[in-house]
Amino acid sequence: MPIKQPKRGRLWFNDGSCVRLRPDRPNHVWSYHFVEDRTHDGRKLRMLNVIDEFTRECLTIRIGRRLRSTDVIDVPSDLFILRGAPGHIRSDKGPEFAAKAVREWIAAVGSQTAFIESGSPRENGFCESFNARLRDELLNGEIFYTLAEAKAVIEGWRRHYNAVRPHSALGYRPPAPEVALWPVAQPRPAPPATPTVASAALMN
Repeated sequence: MPIKQPKRGRLWFNDGSCVRLRPDRPNHVWSYHFVEDRTHDGRKLRMLNVIDEFTRECLTIRIGRRLRSTDVIDVPSDLFILRGAPGHIRSDKGPEFAAKAVREWIAAVGSQTAFIESGSPRENGFCESFNARLRDELLNGEIFYTLAEAKAVIEGWRRHYNAVRPHSALGYRPPAPEVALWPVAQPRPAPPATPTVASAALMN
């Protein structure tokens, strides 16, 4: 007889991860994760993707041969300058994310970590979904010959994903559409006054 499996309830964690922590506004919860690929010569290509879970916008993709905990600090710090610090940053417990320097730095800027449970990638579903789109729509169909080529092509895809590609969870609107501000028509200068018959007579 097969061993009866215990029932599993929904996950509610004291650290605020998974079901309990849901984004309710922009800049509330960010998530980041690594994606790996290879260039044509077989060398590793690593990407660090940062997502705003509420807007579904990909804030940045850092690309390099090697990315360490120092990059995990450096990448969000640039975003903090432009957007401010988020309330929480969600990630797995990989060594780059769980490093003491990273946790202390996140606490120092006023944010909180939200680690998912080991072996539960669905708890980081927003970032996992984005990574799947990145792989299906770009990485599986492209051959990168150099690191510079990979950076240019991937950044172009990221901009298209944010500004053009429709997202089903957003009512088939892109996460961050670009807005074009058309120049406002400037008022034309008044035409020079035409002298009347009386003013012409006075001038004479």
